[in-house]
Amino acid sequence: MPHVKVLAQWLYKEFGVASVWHTGRDAWFIILARTCRMFAYGANSLMLALFFSALKFTDFQIGLFMALTLLGDVLLSLYLSLVADRLGRRKILFYGAVLMVISGAIFAYFENFWILLVAAVVGVISISSDSGPFRSVEEAILSGITKPETRSDVLSWYVTISSLGSAAGTELSGRAVDFLQSRPGWTIVDAYHAIFVLYIIMGAANIAFAFFMSSNCELISAANPEPIRTEAMDHLLRDRESSDHEDNTDTLQNHQNETKSSSSSKIFAFTQISLATRRTMYKLWALLVADSTADGMVSYSLTNYYLDRKFSLSGSTLGDITSISYLLASLSTIFAGPLAKRLGLINTMVFTHIPSSTAVLFFPAPRSLVLTIILFFIRTGLNNMDQAPRTAFIAAVVRPDERTAIMGITSMLRTLASVIGPFITGILAGTDRFWIAFVGAGALRIAYDLGLWALFVGIDVSAIEEARKRETGGSRNGNGNGYALVSDEEAHIEMEERSSAGVVAP
Repeated sequence: MPHVKVLAQWLYKEFGVASVWHTGRDAWFIILARTCRMFAYGANSLMLALFFSALKFTDFQIGLFMALTLLGDVLLSLYLSLVADRLGRRKILFYGAVLMVISGAIFAYFENFWILLVAAVVGVISISSDSGPFRSVEEAILSGITKPETRSDVLSWYVTISSLGSAAGTELSGRAVDFLQSRPGWTIVDAYHAIFVLYIIMGAANIAFAFFMSSNCELISAANPEPIRTEAMDHLLRDRESSDHEDNTDTLQNHQNETKSSSSSKIFAFTQISLATRRTMYKLWALLVADSTADGMVSYSLTNYYLDRKFSLSGSTLGDITSISYLLASLSTIFAGPLAKRLGLINTMVFTHIPSSTAVLFFPAPRSLVLTIILFFIRTGLNNMDQAPRTAFIAAVVRPDERTAIMGITSMLRTLASVIGPFITGILAGTDRFWIAFVGAGALRIAYDLGLWALFVGIDVSAIEEARKRETGGSRNGNGNGYALVSDEEAHIEMEERSSAGVVAP
């Protein structure tokens, strides 16, 4: 028994459960919120096209719906990411969840194409993994409430648990539709409508989680006295003016002017990315666009289509293969945190992604179904292990006040790039050169991996965060894990000093 206890304690710390626990309730709420959303998205992705087909929508209407919904998700996500730090991150999550409930309610009742389209574009009906206004804000929050040494662990569990939620939603919705359709008086359309009740429930859960999150989730915490003092000065000015207290008006007016100037500069900081950050992110964005284009070329749906064309597999066999691949992808992310602590963020991203990319490159080669499936499992099993380290790396090399906007822009670029891929594959598949899509996608992914390693492996992210913390000389969050805002000039000077000292700057 003592050995079992020691082993349990080692696993508890090694695989990052301790990091999640000690980060506190905000991390738990965020992980649970995304798990509920992914449950709803998983249920949604399985039956949305089938629902439209049952409503007798044309293929053109279904394609138009998917395209415009994706565009709406991207634009909504980008806009809310850029203003989230100014309006309040918890508010963005709260009202995003409200939109989710409203959209789900409309889909549970209406059958008119244009009403459903408006609800999907303006609201939050996601046809992808999580392209709405949530993920970039949540990743920024988690990056702010964690320490550098625990960040990759927490983000790994954020990906792992939510992926299991998606798998559960997909499984449950399929069985629920079959069960409801078999009930007396229920049609297939009625069953599909009922699935959106789950969407409403998951949206309501997200509302509750956002409501109970603490002020530590915000860029400027309530624990920081400076913004509170400034806000109080505004109230004091209004009270004194309404009471005709003229004696201190000039002094208070000066404070108000300072407040407006400070507020303007902060708002500007939310919408303008610093030079140091742009230099880093331009390179990373170029690489991520290549990677996302490759993923779009050989998405799971297109891969299943290729398998069916090459081996004439049954639907149940394809379903089993896909389910196993999702499970492997979920479980592998548990190891991303421990690897990142030992190998470093960039090394973990590259060393786990290259085998996956190589499996894509050689996927069309085997004539045997067994070898083909093995390559598919290698690809999917390792494919998601770079997500948490990538988010942790971005959080480390950009300023805290830029994280939400940068992650929103990154998500937008990746989503738009992934749309290009299917068009390329469609052309190749139509000319009986489907296999070229996998070779091209594998080559692009390997180029992304090698480029990532060549450009960023020398960056010491822990040194960057420690230097920022020392130079700004204060904590930003109530738990002491964030940092004070710095100007573009200060960030540039900081980079030059680190470079001259022998520390590679981003």
